[in-house]
Amino acid sequence: MQDTRALALTFEVSGLPPVKTEALSIFAAGHRQATRVRTLLQAACAAAQRTGWTPLTGPVEVDLTLRCPPGHRTSEASTLLGGVCAVLQDKKRVSTVGLSHLGVLVDVALYADDRQIRRLSYAEVPAEDFSYQIRVATVPTVV
Repeated sequence: MQDTRALALTFEVSGLPPVKTEALSIFAAGHRQATRVRTLLQAACAAAQRTGWTPLTGPVEVDLTLRCPPGHRTSEASTLLGGVCAVLQDKKRVSTVGLSHLGVLVDVALYADDRQIRRLSYAEVPAEDFSYQIRVATVPTVV
């Protein structure tokens, strides 16, 4: 029987991605990144529901394309990728922080764990307003 699950998921998000710049979890209630975290979770949830996506358990790649006005970069690529990847993984393993404030969004995960990431890419393109595109895909295993 052929596996019919999607092997790649691409979706758009308005605004800026969450950034991971400190030891405090971006999932903590009231964190300054809370709005960005919730926006990303809602967009990922909608894309997953639309396509029937199930969280990947094997090697993955994550691509982030940031659209921003020229000269208005907000953060370093590493902090942007860190924030996006933290949000898209299974949050149930974040046991030191209460997640009840996320409601049903706590269950949104495109893959199980950051340790699955084998490829990361970041691109920045000029645009009038801030937005970004995320692509999560399975990485084929080569034997």
